[in-house]
Amino acid sequence: MALRFEPILAEGIAQVSYFLCDESTGYAAVIDPRPDVEIYLEKARLYRVSITHIFETHIHADFMSGACELESRCKGSAKIFVSAEGDATYHFPHEPVKDGDTFEFGKIKLKAKHTPGHTPEHLSYFLFNSQGEKPWGIITGDSLFVDSLGRPDLLGDEKTDELTQALYKTMREVFCKLGDEVIVYPCHAAGSACGPDIGDRMHTTIGYEKKHNPFMQITSYEDFEKAIQDNAPPVPTHYPKMKKINAKGPQTYGHTPLLRSLSVQAFEKEIKADTIIIDTRDMLAFGGGHIKGALNIGLRPILSVWAGWLVDTRTPILLILPEDKELVRVVNLLWRTGHTNFKGYLAGGMRSWQEAGKPIEKLPQLSVLELSQQKNQYHPLDVRKHKEWQNGRIPNSTHIFLGELSDKINKLDKEKNFAVYCASGYRASIAASLLKKNGFQQVNSIPGSFMAWNAADLPIENQSKN
Repeated sequence: MALRFEPILAEGIAQVSYFLCDESTGYAAVIDPRPDVEIYLEKARLYRVSITHIFETHIHADFMSGACELESRCKGSAKIFVSAEGDATYHFPHEPVKDGDTFEFGKIKLKAKHTPGHTPEHLSYFLFNSQGEKPWGIITGDSLFVDSLGRPDLLGDEKTDELTQALYKTMREVFCKLGDEVIVYPCHAAGSACGPDIGDRMHTTIGYEKKHNPFMQITSYEDFEKAIQDNAPPVPTHYPKMKKINAKGPQTYGHTPLLRSLSVQAFEKEIKADTIIIDTRDMLAFGGGHIKGALNIGLRPILSVWAGWLVDTRTPILLILPEDKELVRVVNLLWRTGHTNFKGYLAGGMRSWQEAGKPIEKLPQLSVLELSQQKNQYHPLDVRKHKEWQNGRIPNSTHIFLGELSDKINKLDKEKNFAVYCASGYRASIAASLLKKNGFQQVNSIPGSFMAWNAADLPIENQSKN
């Protein structure tokens, strides 16, 4: 019989949940579950334990919580435990947790610690051996990350100052006072927008963070406030909506959300003004032929994030898959950012569509050499993040971050011939398909994008040339 403490990474949203149990007791806990919860149930079956406790460190904004889904799948054996601190309101059955509450799972003990700043109700959980007096680890949720801290600005401008002060106090009076040996287990890894420049590793130590985390080295509140505000990444558009859904309690299914398999004729009938087609094929396949108005968000883990940014959770979705067997994977990725309003998927994919003689559109794919040799014919559009843009770009580019393109699309001249690029091409194809969907006729996507431009040793414009 063994003690188990396992991090579980949901790629794309870069979210880390935790499964812990002592096999000798037969009980288990899950902290911050994602909605596709089968992975936790599989572990419970593997270790022959029953999930009894489901903990939420706070009301999440970046992904759909799986607490309610997991509780429903456990069929009465588990309860959801949420913070009773910070005046948070929940609209689903739960057990309140206050600062100092403890929970034992055989040889491992959790102790709740109120760590506000990212949100008012935020809890972290100290990890103890059952007889130990000092913690060996801490599950920090979205308060402390590798090389970073949780952002305090997600509840709006009216709460930012208050939460920034709370975050500074949490850092100085809780985390900075822990022993260097304490292992830190955060809720996010690199790639999440819940904190600025989160490091690549999935865990760290307090000692390492004291030496290397720039925010933990700041001793003046004024300097801390400036640093946390200056380094905050853009707020994804789905964050405020996810917050409300998670506080209310997401709809539960008891399984992966189901989709209808649609024939070409049935699919065509479902294409309406309020419906969006998400084509999850590779950019080159999409460029070769797609259904008019489709948005190309390729099948990679990051699909979750860009669907969150660009597609409202209430919008009815029609899916085009690389292969029909990828359906469950695609649905799970979309589920993680709250997308469950599915109208169906095209059975047989684009092959069925083209064999039925239906119209297709193309998105020209332009190589970096063609762009360089014919630069007077094209207008480069850079859709990377601001820091990427600052560090070097194709000369004479216009910059609009992909997450803000929908709001700023009217600033672009539809008469120009755009060559859209990002770091490697994935975001470029999303952006190019979004332009086409909005009536831009002269749009080209650049496979390889800035990586290929660099590899071809073509001229680069940098910040000093502004």
